[in-house]
Amino acid sequence: MRDPYQVLGVAKNASQADVKKAYRKLAKQHHPDQNPKDSKAKERFSELNAAYEIVGDEKKRAQFDSGEIDAEGKPRHPGFEGFAQGAGPGGFRRGPGGGEHFEFNFGRGGGGAGFDAADMFADLFGARGGARGAGGRQMREPGADIALETAISLETALHGGKARVLMPNGRTLEVNIPAGIEDGKQIRLRGQGQPSPMGGPSGDAMVTVRFEKHGLFRIEGRDLRLDLPITLYEAVLGAKVEAPTLSGKVELTLPPHSNSGRTLRLRGKGLPAAGGQPAGDLLVTLRIVLPDGANTELEELARRMRSDKPFDPRSELAK
Repeated sequence: MRDPYQVLGVAKNASQADVKKAYRKLAKQHHPDQNPKDSKAKERFSELNAAYEIVGDEKKRAQFDSGEIDAEGKPRHPGFEGFAQGAGPGGFRRGPGGGEHFEFNFGRGGGGAGFDAADMFADLFGARGGARGAGGRQMREPGADIALETAISLETALHGGKARVLMPNGRTLEVNIPAGIEDGKQIRLRGQGQPSPMGGPSGDAMVTVRFEKHGLFRIEGRDLRLDLPITLYEAVLGAKVEAPTLSGKVELTLPPHSNSGRTLRLRGKGLPAAGGQPAGDLLVTLRIVLPDGANTELEELARRMRSDKPFDPRSELAK
């Protein structure tokens, strides 16, 4: 093998940090996955690993500089020639009995720095953060995130609570829903995504929250809309009536002569807002409802109105 310093393109007095930096740059450049059409990329990559096996390990580097071992890591002094013959950082290695076996040697023997596969993969494939785990190794590439959805009631959105989400593997997880969450917001479940193919941490589950359709209220942003049935006499004379809200019933005052379709606003009775913003409003639209069945008195009143005080509510539409 060539001089490992020449392979890595560094001077003999280069610091360990500079050696590691040079190796990472070249390993990324010559990695076979990055050069699928280059038949010699694998050969260059192997040579880089072998060079870094020597120069990247402070103990082996000192032995190489002093002439104790050669560029392949084999001892130069007598008594050791039969040991580890033909060995590089990974490949066939001849043992004392003459047999051969295939092994991967990443240079961790004897406590040296050596070749760290995690360092290479972190640099090549962008492992998160550069944080170091046990033994000084960089974190492996995490698993992929997964996208999930859960539906909650408006009452849960208002007060907070729990919801269940079905995982791709069939498991069911319970999700804590904070009070005031908005439709379409995401909750991150750390470590509940896909496992890492490289032994790193699992990805996360990103749960999108959707509001269920409500039997009474329609959603308009942070506001809610409600159709409130009232009687004819309540519309004509005015009245105090109960109106439902997400937090319970409230008393609503109807002004006299309230037309069907009139909308009254109850401030702060809509959906809450995050970040200290004011809550939405409840918009109550009045709908006059006539009683079921025949009503002689009501019919007589209607006839007198038609005869004595007729009016055209659609006159504005003709203009």
